Amino acid sequence: MTAALDVATLAPERKPDATDAPRRHWLDDWHPEDPAFWERTGAAVAKRNLVFSILSEHIGFSVWTMWSVLVLFLGPSYGFAPQDKFLLTIVPALVGSLLRLPYTFAVARFGGRNWTVFSALLLVVPMVMALVVLEPGVSLSTLLVVAAFAGVGGGNFASSMANINAFYPDRLKGRALGLNAGGGNLGVPVVQLAGLLVLATAGAAHPRVLIGAYLPLIVVAAFLALRNMDNLTSAKNDRRAMRDVSRDPHTWVMSFLYIGTFGSFIGFGFAFGQVLQVQFASSFPTPLDAAYLTFLGPLLGSLIRPVGGMMADRYGGARVTAITFVAMAVGAAVVLVASLQESLPLFVVGFTTLFVLSGIGNGSTYKMIPAIFRAKAQRHVDAGADRAVSEREARRLSGALIGLAGAIGAFGGVLVNVAFRQSFLETGAGNAAYVAFLVFYGVCVVVTWAVYLRRSPRRLVGL
Repeated sequence: MTAALDVATLAPERKPDATDAPRRHWLDDWHPEDPAFWERTGAAVAKRNLVFSILSEHIGFSVWTMWSVLVLFLGPSYGFAPQDKFLLTIVPALVGSLLRLPYTFAVARFGGRNWTVFSALLLVVPMVMALVVLEPGVSLSTLLVVAAFAGVGGGNFASSMANINAFYPDRLKGRALGLNAGGGNLGVPVVQLAGLLVLATAGAAHPRVLIGAYLPLIVVAAFLALRNMDNLTSAKNDRRAMRDVSRDPHTWVMSFLYIGTFGSFIGFGFAFGQVLQVQFASSFPTPLDAAYLTFLGPLLGSLIRPVGGMMADRYGGARVTAITFVAMAVGAAVVLVASLQESLPLFVVGFTTLFVLSGIGNGSTYKMIPAIFRAKAQRHVDAGADRAVSEREARRLSGALIGLAGAIGAFGGVLVNVAFRQSFLETGAGNAAYVAFLVFYGVCVVVTWAVYLRRSPRRLVGL
């Protein structure tokens, strides 16, 4: 991930005037591309902001995906069918994907520190709502409203990435954004491990223990951000970049591919526990039995994401992405066979493999985005354009595409859960969903090859 999220870019330095609010924690002099400034001041400040940004984003991911765990607590006394429980994971996934774009712009509008504190404290709302209403007898409509509010956690990724992007020089943004993304993604397996711990100790009748455990963590994360993070007065929104990049065909190709990678990761993260309980009900008589397996795939998928980026650096992002989708199609086929044969070990191996491959694909597709615009910039230079201008435009557009693709890719999590819900609702099994995934990954292979690997005079070089 070598590009900047330049939706929040650096504008000419603005000096505060007498009408400004108190300036504590506002940085008016920020020049990360200046090596002397970076060594003297910038590196330490940027690292401090990165650490506390990761913490808040991590908890945001946990809140966003908490309903993937809470549905395991909704036993027979709640009276919900499996398709009802899938709705409770579809809704936060949808809201989270819709919030990613406005959250991206909020950083420059309100300040990175300010928005991190506010967005962290906002996580208290869905947690308190769940704490109040979650008991047998609650209506599905009430829980759907509460689950929708949990979607605010999905927006934290976008604002966190936009904020950290502005702190780092171009040469270090890939590593910083990779750490930020990976640390956030780890919120998925962590909340599932926390749910496992609650199920093993307090039992399935006490989901409030899990919710209550996160409330002080949210407050602590907001407090630490308040004390230790900074706003940049030089950050501004480049809405024109979003408009310009939306006209580029590569935007929609890469967004489609990111649905296949990140959409699979977050969608499977939401759904896996339920799928195990419905698909192999006899093997998982209690929620605790399913919880032992739900965290493994998201954990491995989160940890391996940087590996996908490194592989893309070495072998080319398009090649790694294409091979990853081939492997994901094979993984979906393995899951389908396991489902047909009712083989739980093969099913878990296949699904875990899909998590790992989606993590690799997350890294490689993100690496492709800046490479696409660098290649286009080189074409312009070869045609006589100014190199500095072309490279600056490439960074501007690649940053905007990263933000847009992140929002669209998150919507893939909705599609995964809709596929599972419809499959179980209409056939009583997940086989139709597995076939749909296999076909979709096959289409992704064809698209990647046709646009980025097929020999053609229009093919971009260096991907």
